[in-house]
Amino acid sequence: MRIGMVCPYSFDVPGGVQFHVRDLAEHFRAQGHDVLVLAPSEEDESHPAWFTSCGRPVAVPYNGSVARLTFGPVTSARVGRWVDEGDFDLLHIHEPVTPSASVLALWAARLPVVATFHTSTLRSRAMHAANPLLRPSMEKINARIAVSEAARQTVLTHLKADAYVIPNGVDVAAFGSARRDPRFVGRPGRRTVAFLGRIDESRKGLAILLAALAELDASGSEVPHLFVAGPGDVAEAADSVPAALTDRVEFLGLVSEPDKAALLASVDAYIAPHTGGESFGIVLIEAMAAGAPVIASDLEAFCSVLGDTGAGVTFPVSEPAGLAERLRQVLGDDDLRARMSRAGRERAGDFDWESVAARIMAVYETVVEGVEAAPLAAESTGIVARVRRRAHKLGLGGGDA
Repeated sequence: MRIGMVCPYSFDVPGGVQFHVRDLAEHFRAQGHDVLVLAPSEEDESHPAWFTSCGRPVAVPYNGSVARLTFGPVTSARVGRWVDEGDFDLLHIHEPVTPSASVLALWAARLPVVATFHTSTLRSRAMHAANPLLRPSMEKINARIAVSEAARQTVLTHLKADAYVIPNGVDVAAFGSARRDPRFVGRPGRRTVAFLGRIDESRKGLAILLAALAELDASGSEVPHLFVAGPGDVAEAADSVPAALTDRVEFLGLVSEPDKAALLASVDAYIAPHTGGESFGIVLIEAMAAGAPVIASDLEAFCSVLGDTGAGVTFPVSEPAGLAERLRQVLGDDDLRARMSRAGRERAGDFDWESVAARIMAVYETVVEGVEAAPLAAESTGIVARVRRRAHKLGLGGGDA
């Protein structure tokens, strides 16, 4: 199948949606499908041959965060040309209401469309404001996928439509085979924990984690060594670390995928203190796959990922005292961490790309087959149209394919 995937966010900056699109494209390409990806990107960035930039991204406030998007007449022309000339059997558009490449691709689409919704904000101002403008284009979507039940509820609330629930995928083998790095390995008297995420985005909860560590210090409890990995202003973040903790907090900056896997495989626990705006929790799965016990805020999305498996423990959102208590519990019990690690590896298997991608491909096939079963639609879209176009180019006439 020839598939066009569209991501609204900059491919130059790491993020859950970007990783999802990248990994899904690579998985399908490895299976022999012809997959091309379109997203904002700096023109001089090095990307795979199957990637196309639709314009330079600009950082804008969006849905309680900062997103790097692109829009405007030049971008619109690029997106339209990519869609028209791609000769795709199907478009897979991620976050189709985000004002960037995704909306533009949906406007330009004249072929089957599958859309994945990653957002789980029931009070999404962006979706609410855009609803009247986007509703006609939303009708072009042949099938919707939500990455979690929370994301599905957002679709139901704002678009009055249902969606298949198919989670994000993870390369479980890559994280499961990661080697431990002596720099990050904990020991009695120096336990280690990791935080991954944009350090300048408050909803990722770094301030909550630092407050919890300060509470441990004030109570005389052992304070673990914290490794912070992710993009953002390191100098500014370092200034927010309490003086008593400066020798216990280490900022790594943006790390490579192998280094991220090694970090998660080495620490005594992974901490996810996010305060909201999460529809899934892919880094929790990466941590579990690497064998790291997980301590997470009790967001609905995180609780859904962890399940009732014993792979992780939760604490009330935005409560440093609750997190401090969980840190004492997990870091002070070797047997508990071992049980959590085993349970996490088993749970991560439910999100391996092999099974997740198969479910997505089943949606693709259902959509394409449905279009081809409708003669009028098949005249201008889908595989039938592609075969006819190619036959015409080869001078084979325009008879039935």
